[in-house]
Amino acid sequence: MGAAENKATVERLYAAMDRHDGEAMAACYAADAKFSDPVFVDLTGDEPGDMWRMLTARSADLRVELVEHDADEREGSAHWVAHYTFAQTGRAVVNDVRSMFVFDDSGLIRVQLDEFDFWRWSRQALGRKGQLLGWTPVLQHTVRDRARAGLEAFRDL
Repeated sequence: MGAAENKATVERLYAAMDRHDGEAMAACYAADAKFSDPVFVDLTGDEPGDMWRMLTARSADLRVELVEHDADEREGSAHWVAHYTFAQTGRAVVNDVRSMFVFDDSGLIRVQLDEFDFWRWSRQALGRKGQLLGWTPVLQHTVRDRARAGLEAFRDL
C-alpha cells in the first residue's frame, strides 16, 4: 500500500477510538500484529484488537485527539492525546502518547509501539501511590501484571 492508505489507517484507528469502536480499531491490525506500550507489553496476534475492545468498552468518557500523524509506504507515526476516567480509581487522566507503526502490504498495522510517560500517567491514574511509586519498577510491574490479567479475563468472556 502507499503512504496515503497507511495514513488513512492511522486516521481510522484513532477516529474509531474516539467513537469507542473497538471492533473498528481491531480491523486496523494484521492477523500477526504486535503491540507494546508501557502498560500492555508484547501483545501479539488478536491481543491488540482485544485490548482496544476492552478499553473502549470500559471507558464511557474516552475522548481522543489525533494531534499529528504521518506515514509512508512502510512506516508511520502519530502523536495523540487520550482524555478519560481511569475506571479502577475514578481519577481523570490526560495521556500524551507517541506511536510508531509498521504496516503490512495490505495497509494494516503489523507493529505498533506506543510511548508515554508512565510516571506522569500513574500520578494521574493512581493518585498519591502513583506519585510516590510510579517511577519504580515494582509499581510498573504491578500495573502491567494487572493489565495483562484484565486482558486475559476479557478474552475468556
